[in-house]
Amino acid sequence: MYSVTKLVTFCYGHRLLNYSGKCRYLHGHNGRLEIELSSERLDPRGMVRDFEEIKRTIQQWIDMTLDHAMLLRKDDPLVGVLRKQKQRLFLMGDNPTAETIARIIFTHIQNLGFPVTSVRLWETDSSFATYRNSSPRTKTSRLRRLPFSGLERSPRRRIRSVATPVS
Repeated sequence: MYSVTKLVTFCYGHRLLNYSGKCRYLHGHNGRLEIELSSERLDPRGMVRDFEEIKRTIQQWIDMTLDHAMLLRKDDPLVGVLRKQKQRLFLMGDNPTAETIARIIFTHIQNLGFPVTSVRLWETDSSFATYRNSSPRTKTSRLRRLPFSGLERSPRRRIRSVATPVS
């Protein structure tokens, strides 16, 4: 089994509903993703997948969808207020925990046809959540991205790559 991992960074804000800790307040993170793709065989170029293709496809979706967005549960009372302020929102059916965000990213990458085996989201330097492949195909959760205007695209993110054979 071969495996490659792409590291992607992005910034996001969120808060958790029905939670008594500090994360019940609006706050932000500099998230770091580790996206692992695996294959039993290498392609004719000797690759699991081209790092440039991973970067181009996945980073573009992250930048356009999650980067510098406020990730909220769709029934969060602040949705209306933030929408009126033309804030960039990404609404979710579940609380926007690191676990849920990792699952959403995993599912999106899988639906793009990449052989994703895990997505790890580092929320802080000492805390991460991982979503792993548990079945050949998982159903996509319903996601809704709200339009935004007047916001500039964030500068290009620095991306590092790691390739490791897995036995």
